[in-house]
Amino acid sequence: MKIQSMEDLMVHELQDLRSAEEQLVEALPKMAAAANSAQLKKAFNDHLKQTKTHLTRAEKALEHLGKGPGNMKCKGMEGLVKEGDEAIKDVTDPETLDAALIGAAQRVEHYEIAGYGTARAHAEELGLTEIADLLQLTLDEEGEANKLMTQIAEGRMTSGVNERAAVR
Repeated sequence: MKIQSMEDLMVHELQDLRSAEEQLVEALPKMAAAANSAQLKKAFNDHLKQTKTHLTRAEKALEHLGKGPGNMKCKGMEGLVKEGDEAIKDVTDPETLDAALIGAAQRVEHYEIAGYGTARAHAEELGLTEIADLLQLTLDEEGEANKLMTQIAEGRMTSGVNERAAVR
């Protein structure tokens, strides 16, 4: 697809975000299964439910523009998911694996925050208030997911994953 207008760019961004969410729907169960911390497992499983909602919102935004999901594969998310898979395969110490999974998850969240923030700004510029509002909901939830990963890593809720990994 050639991008010739801001609306074309908006469609491209939404299709990319939809693809990213679709890839996460597949990746999060693997991350939850690999996690050792019960708190981390729960966070991944909870975020999977949220990710399915994010996918639905991206599709709703595309429908609002009269567009479908397209056949795009988000290459950025593909790379981030691959890094998470490598951690699952390569890290042998359980606590260190949890720390690696949190790092992988936070890279994903930061990528999504950048994508949703940009798409929301473009929707606002185009006067697409309904789409901007949908994107803001997801952006807020991605920010909260990132904060939760930090809390789990740093032990603000219980003894931190990072602390347990460091004493090994």
